[in-house]
Formats: sequence, structure tokens, C-alpha cells
Amino acid sequence: MRRRGVGLIAGGLALFGLALDQVVKWSSVAYLTPGQPVELIGSLLKLNLIFNPGAAFGMGSNFTIVFSCFAIVALLACLFYALPRITRLWHAIALGLLMAGIAGNLIDRIFQPPAALHGHVVDMFQLPNFAIFNVADMCITFAAAIIIINSFRGDPDKDEAEGAGEKAP
Repeated sequence: MRRRGVGLIAGGLALFGLALDQVVKWSSVAYLTPGQPVELIGSLLKLNLIFNPGAAFGMGSNFTIVFSCFAIVALLACLFYALPRITRLWHAIALGLLMAGIAGNLIDRIFQPPAALHGHVVDMFQLPNFAIFNVADMCITFAAAIIIINSFRGDPDKDEAEGAGEKAP
């Protein structure tokens, strides 16, 4: 697949994931009340609105500015370093999801109270005995899973090239 094609897929997926994240967050803030969970699938999945100043499981709540700055650097690295270099469909999917997740939570950190770059991330999905998370978090998790799975699969094009180079005429 051509680089432009995979770049367009990554960009489109990033925009779609970001839009979905923001719509779900907006709807959650508009229709849910913090501290009043709503069961979606019995006790398996609930909607439970929280505003998270930290990272996963609320860790690092005093370092919101650090998370904001890290997200800005990570998003810029994705856009200007990784995006021009991707060559495979799975690269595009992973990078698109990663950019959607980073941008979704960064928007909260910039625009949510209490202040720019100190904003709290809107989270709403709750599984039993697990953190409360959002669509952006799911995008980042799926991107990581895709990268890990494909790192174990190897590179068939590279393997074929190396195999052909080892054969003597």
C-alpha cells in the first residue's frame, strides 16, 4: 500500500476516533451525574462520570501539566515523525488509534476545568474492579495491542528479502 494511502487511513481513523471520543464525553457530561452510576450491562458495564486529573487509576493527579506536555510532544511525534514513515495498513490503524486517543485526552486537559493544561479528563466507562475510562483510552489500548501483536508476527517482506539474499546462485 502506498504511503499516502496509509497516511490517509491513519488520519481518517484519528479524526473518527477523536470525534467519537468527544461526542461520548459531551453526552456523558450533559446526561450523567457524577457519583450516580448507570448500569448498561448489569454490573458488568456501567456509565460512571468522573473527572480525572491524573493518569490511569487516578495516579499522578498532581502532575496534570506533565501529562499535558507529554501528550503534546507525543502527538507532534506521531504527526511529524511517525505518520510520514508508515508503510503498512496495520501501521495506519495503530497510529490512527494512537493519535485519536492522545488528542482526545489532550483536548480535555486543555479545555476542561480547572485550567488550560491542568484540565481533568472526562471518564465514564466502568468495568468491575477496574479503572473508569473513556473512548480515547480504548483507542490507546487497542493501538498498543495492535503494535504488540504485530511485533510478534514478524515482517514477511523482510523475511523474504533476507531469505533471498542468503541463497547463493
